[in-house]
Amino acid sequence: MENIKATETKEVKVNYLNNGYSIWSWLFTKDHKRIAIMYLISISIFFLIGGLYAAAIRLELLTPQSDLFETGTYNKIFTHHGIMMVFFFLIPAIPATLGNFMIPIMIGAKDLAFPRINLLSLYLYWLGGIITLWALLQGGVDTGWTFYTPYSTTFSNSYVVAAGLGIFINGFSSILTGLNFIVTIHTMRAPGMTWFRLPLFVWAHYATSLVMILGTPVVAITILLVAVERIARIGIFDPAIGGDPILFQHLFWFYSHPAVYIMILPSMGVISELIANFSRKRIFGYEFIAFSSIAIAVFGFLVWGHHMFVSGQSIYAGLVFSFLTMVVAVPSAIKVFNWTATLYKGQVSYDTPMLYALGFIGLFLIGGLTGLFLGSIGLNVHLTDTYFVVAHFHYVMVGGTVLGYLGGLHYWWPKMTGKMYSEFWGKISAMLVFVGFNLTFFPQFILGYMGMPRRYAAYPPELQVLNIFSTAGASVLGVGLVLPVIYLTLSLIVGKKAPANPWLLPGLEWRTSSPPPTENFEETPVVTWEAYEFSEDNGLDIEKAKRELVTA
Repeated sequence: MENIKATETKEVKVNYLNNGYSIWSWLFTKDHKRIAIMYLISISIFFLIGGLYAAAIRLELLTPQSDLFETGTYNKIFTHHGIMMVFFFLIPAIPATLGNFMIPIMIGAKDLAFPRINLLSLYLYWLGGIITLWALLQGGVDTGWTFYTPYSTTFSNSYVVAAGLGIFINGFSSILTGLNFIVTIHTMRAPGMTWFRLPLFVWAHYATSLVMILGTPVVAITILLVAVERIARIGIFDPAIGGDPILFQHLFWFYSHPAVYIMILPSMGVISELIANFSRKRIFGYEFIAFSSIAIAVFGFLVWGHHMFVSGQSIYAGLVFSFLTMVVAVPSAIKVFNWTATLYKGQVSYDTPMLYALGFIGLFLIGGLTGLFLGSIGLNVHLTDTYFVVAHFHYVMVGGTVLGYLGGLHYWWPKMTGKMYSEFWGKISAMLVFVGFNLTFFPQFILGYMGMPRRYAAYPPELQVLNIFSTAGASVLGVGLVLPVIYLTLSLIVGKKAPANPWLLPGLEWRTSSPPPTENFEETPVVTWEAYEFSEDNGLDIEKAKRELVTA
């Protein structure tokens, strides 16, 4: 019997990275950690493709004339950039990688509730991505990533149906991931892990999952209706055959504004972890931040009409949507105020993840405040469809989601891989991303105010200087984004071995080995401490963790 127990214990301790190296052991795995790693690689590839399209856009806009690409080609380039970034990077980036990897560990579970469905969600992501890439390579799409009708259903000769099919399939990947998270959080928490002991990263993903399940079917059906009208010529959105193009906008934005929170809520969860843990202080107003995530998810479904102020909708509906837009800013403001209060008199350490967190707060603050301009009907009439909208969107989505993603990736990289990366290069990269991002997108606020429309390859010569600044900033941003690929990859080869708790933190994920065993914990943990508890009552042997860190 003792030999059997010893064998079982040894099997539990097997590292998930070393438990079979064959390609089949990865492709048919049900281990949430391996699935997260495969998501990480896949999402990085789509991010690279979307980034190359962005570089092409900025190169075209170096000069006022449309002299690098033909107008039709340029339309396809910005459409492809949007499709790759929105549907295949920004939406799945944090939930599919960091959420998939960390949520079971953070709540003390062995895996997600439905491991096979988790693997299916990855396969659907791959299938949707392959079909969409095929459509882009065959002839591309020139409708913009929003697929506005009736252009997408009648006038465009591009591969709208194929790209729509890829996005439709990818939507089911999001739905299954959200379902898995909700069931896991409800049913698989470790003993003692009450709702108000959950890390805020988990709360953020719970709220995100609600949006995924309730909102994604709407956009999936909407894109399916576009394909039906395009193929069968049934009048749904095209007014020439009895349809209503405004109906498409209502359906599309009913999902796509909540989709903004699918992108940003997980990032906010990451920032809550980083601010509390690198300030070594219980986060200020834990309950307020937790419930603000739920409030954002709920209010996010009520503000889609602020994308349609110039569409001809009722002025009274516009006033209601404008008011609700101001209201939805309140839960986000609560988070920023509470993060700032947490930093006050905290023992702040400026490690690489913390630099990304501080950069996030700055960029998200600018993005949020400029959103109030676009939520005001009078200003929106002037600013809509200008580069002001492009700048606002990127400050919130890219400045928010990408910095949160990079901050979380650096924070949990030692846990995920068992290797430490170069702090020096990490800090250099964080600063380059922050500076490059502001240099790229802040001039676009001015361009939008001056009236430069988005999606145009040509513009008045007097706007060239600001566009040169923007393209130069994109170069700096590109360098900042390429650096992590280099030093994180090198860390796998030459990096120092990571201890179980490299940051000396009390969270449950730091109480298992780096990388974790296949079943996450050698025995089921029992939680007796509060979230972000830095007192001596958190059950953590700090001296032991320090000795392991020194040894590593």
